[in-house]
Amino acid sequence: MHVFWERGYEAASISDLTSAMGITPPSLYTAFGDKEHLFLEAIERYGKGPGGFGQRALDEEPTARGSIQRLLEEAAAELTQGCHPLGCMMVMAATNCSVAAEHIQVALAKRRALGVANMQARIQRGIDAGELPASTDAGVLANFYATIYQGMSMQAKDGMSRDSLMATVDAAMRAWPAASAVPAKPAAKRRTSASA
Repeated sequence: MHVFWERGYEAASISDLTSAMGITPPSLYTAFGDKEHLFLEAIERYGKGPGGFGQRALDEEPTARGSIQRLLEEAAAELTQGCHPLGCMMVMAATNCSVAAEHIQVALAKRRALGVANMQARIQRGIDAGELPASTDAGVLANFYATIYQGMSMQAKDGMSRDSLMATVDAAMRAWPAASAVPAKPAAKRRTSASA
């Protein structure tokens, strides 16, 4: 997982992978079939491990705003940790693939799209619960915050600090739509003696 994460799908050689796993190439092919299947299993492992914070935030926070803020705050911490490659594996691993690896790019794009769809569904639940104005477009808002996340991943890869990414999160959350106030009921007209 770390080899693919750091070097990307195509740049990670079979030699790099077998060396990291402590196995021989024939063992790799026996266990996984080929490099592509190994990569897809590594992505699956990433999603359940270091990359799983996003779905947990969407599932566990009681409000849509809290979910998105927690997702971005945990991203700022996770994407900059020194114990693994910087950035998000799902954003970084196939950014420079050739046409020959287009199917890998498509597979990752589908996984990223699922993440955006999950954000959209959480935001829509917030709209339905009255946390956001009814006019809020959940899809547009989800795409906005997904773009923030992907940009943070790239900046982390370039060496931006956790504190700098947290400042980005603060700025991004200022764009969250304010809850619409419940309109006051119009005052009842007083009956005057002339109209009585």
